[in-house]
Amino acid sequence: MAMEVRYPGGVAVEVLQRGFTIRTDQPEAAGGGGTAPSPFELFLASIAACAGFFALRFCQQRGIDTAGLGLTLDTERDPERHRVSKIVLRLRLPEGFPEKYRKAIVRAVDECAVKRHILEPPEFETVIEG
Repeated sequence: MAMEVRYPGGVAVEVLQRGFTIRTDQPEAAGGGGTAPSPFELFLASIAACAGFFALRFCQQRGIDTAGLGLTLDTERDPERHRVSKIVLRLRLPEGFPEKYRKAIVRAVDECAVKRHILEPPEFETVIEG
C-alpha cells in the first residue's frame, strides 16, 4: 500500500491514499494553522474508528439493532515522558443488548487491526531515494 505525501504550505501535510487526500496540520499553539487534526490525533482517531467498526460489525452480523451503539476514546498522559500512557475505549451498548454477548463484543473490539499493530509492531525502515 503506497501513500504519497505533499506539503501544501505552513506545517500542513497531506497524504494521498486510494484517491483520498488526508490533511493534517498542527494546532496553532504548535505553530500550525489548526485547520485539520494533527498526525497524532489522526493516529488516535484511527484506533477509535477501527474499534468502532469492529463493534458495529459484531452487532450487524448478529442482527442486533445498532441504534445507541457508541464508542469514545480517552487518553491518559504521562507528564514526565510527555506521551500517552493509557488509551481507554468506552463502549456504549444499544438498549436491550443481549447479556450473553457482552464479553464477546469486548473481545471483538480488542481485535481491531490498528490496536493489534501497536501491540505487535511492524519493522520500520527509512531509506533515502536517489
